[in-house]
Amino acid sequence: MSSPVTPLSSRLLKGLALAAFLIVLPLSSAFAEKIANFPLLPAGTGSIRVFDRDGRFAGRILPTGRYWTPINQIPKFLQDALVAVEDSRFYEHNGIDFKGIARALVKDVAKGRMAEGGSTITQQLIKNKFLTGEKTLDRKVKEAQLAMDFEKKYSKAQILEMYFNEINFGNGAWGIAQAARLYFDKQPQELTDAECSLLAGIPKAPGRYNPLGDPQKVALRRSVVLKRMVDMKMISERERQNLMAHPATVIKPGKASYYLAHVKAKLIERFGAGVLEQGGLDVIAAMDLNLQKLAEDTLRDGVRKLSPKLQGALLCQDPATGDVLAAAGGVDFAASPYDRAFLAKRQPGSSVKPLIYAAALEKGFTAATLMNDTPVAYDRGNGQSWTPVNYERKGFGELPLREALAHSNNVIAVKLLDAIGVPYFSGFAGTLGLSLHPQNGLSLALGTDEVTLSQLVSAYSPLASGGLRSEPRTIIRIYDQRRRTWTEIPPAVTPVLAPATAYVTTQMLKDVLTYGTAKGLKKFSQERPAAGKTGTTDDYRDAWFVGYTPQLVTGVWVGQDKPKPGGRGFTGGAVAAPIWGRFMKGALAGKPAPDFAKPETVVTATIDPSTGKLATPECPHPREEFFLPGTEPTEYCPKHGSAPAPPAGQELAPEQELQTQEPATPPDAGAPQLR
Repeated sequence: MSSPVTPLSSRLLKGLALAAFLIVLPLSSAFAEKIANFPLLPAGTGSIRVFDRDGRFAGRILPTGRYWTPINQIPKFLQDALVAVEDSRFYEHNGIDFKGIARALVKDVAKGRMAEGGSTITQQLIKNKFLTGEKTLDRKVKEAQLAMDFEKKYSKAQILEMYFNEINFGNGAWGIAQAARLYFDKQPQELTDAECSLLAGIPKAPGRYNPLGDPQKVALRRSVVLKRMVDMKMISERERQNLMAHPATVIKPGKASYYLAHVKAKLIERFGAGVLEQGGLDVIAAMDLNLQKLAEDTLRDGVRKLSPKLQGALLCQDPATGDVLAAAGGVDFAASPYDRAFLAKRQPGSSVKPLIYAAALEKGFTAATLMNDTPVAYDRGNGQSWTPVNYERKGFGELPLREALAHSNNVIAVKLLDAIGVPYFSGFAGTLGLSLHPQNGLSLALGTDEVTLSQLVSAYSPLASGGLRSEPRTIIRIYDQRRRTWTEIPPAVTPVLAPATAYVTTQMLKDVLTYGTAKGLKKFSQERPAAGKTGTTDDYRDAWFVGYTPQLVTGVWVGQDKPKPGGRGFTGGAVAAPIWGRFMKGALAGKPAPDFAKPETVVTATIDPSTGKLATPECPHPREEFFLPGTEPTEYCPKHGSAPAPPAGQELAPEQELQTQEPATPPDAGAPQLR
């Protein structure tokens, strides 16, 4: 009675059949393609190195193209190391190593499955160029047939050259040129023996054995390579020990991927796409590496605490120079490299309101101007109307503009924009660097025009810097290694606001952090002067907070890439402001806490907030208010008593009634929050 044929014995029989078949295998048609599939690697090219503003290495910008390296530019040590560990009989077989096949069959028997062992360098090359990684007998037959054909058509040196230029070296590096650049910032011919011993171990498992992988696994693989070289008498035991004692130094990945991606885009914008392939530049970025790490960590932790589905962005800028000190365009660059700090356009919601109020100040309105928030219907044409309402559809009657801004009153913001005119405001915003579309009409007051986080932060910078607008700057200077020359990129600073306008707007925005829509930042504002504004779009899709101190202006956006409602409570004050607070606390730790400089032109007066007039001794809640010159009140409050009597023989001018009373407490902290 014959023994049954098991799956394992079946594989063994098929393997033997394959070996017999290969002995009489006819040659297939020759390939007509050239050996070099990519341009030859130019001499003298190098990566672009990026350093932060203090000279700390931040990372490299590598070329994206693939290049071909001739065999005579690939170190002999690397060739030997690869042959030793991957195909020790490479120079003896005709593309198929029958001893290797036998060893693979034994592994089949031992492991009960098709083993990968037995493939020669030629077979690996064939599989990478023409076939899939499928472990089947049919694929093995095709692979063997093509390998033998290759051995007839090409020399061993040519096959080895093709292998080195086609194989995967991990982390997106295909071919030895990219691998040498990625891991060691060198051209292949510059590689040391220690570096070669690392690279030779990669092809077996690029994801596991690449030099940026687990250090223990990488070191173990290097040991295997060197041991095989000793066994084949390619190196001595003493040389092996010396190489083990002096391992290669691998260049670590960059520390600021989002920022480096933006620097890359700016270099292309300045020099053209060819700059990446040419390389040879040292770039001094405006980035502060410590703040960049803080931004990335704070954003990631803050957003993931809310939901793993959310994305975010954080950008920090020096208002005096425009230097972008930190920019995190998302929570995880590896998972999603799209830059939401510089590229993503979203509706800013109420975070655009401070610009409307600043424009109104220059039109003669004041922080004490009273406006009523009774809803009004606006004609939209075609028999349609639009009636803006407040958050939660609540009304509060007559409010000073200071309080209306702090509570983000929608109705008053629209009325204020209507009063100053949409064309005027659109032009005003343009001078601040924010390009808005006038055709959106009064809805601009609620942030319906899309902007990037970078644009919004830049538009706030004049408020923090006394009216000076600075163009965002991410590159300070560039050194050309070949020409040995520096290119300076100076700050671009332009006066766009009256210093008094910037100061009064800032004093109004301070209230947002003490009793307004970002009152969760009250403690921060008590520790150092700060101002800012929340923003929340319809259906709670986007949450914003842009705030500043005299030293830094920082913006935070949180939402989903495909806009979806975040649900009640997904507001700028609840979602974005806490992230801002944690970042700013760390960024300013140990630094002075100066207040915003008050321009000499700003007029200070003690008023009654309920009337906007000069306060009398009978006014119950007087407060100090700030005015642009010529807009301060000259009449006394008619609701509480009469004007104070001047001293005997002297007439009291209204201007003398300045800073005579203690500021009133802010409006009821329990007042309903407005978006």
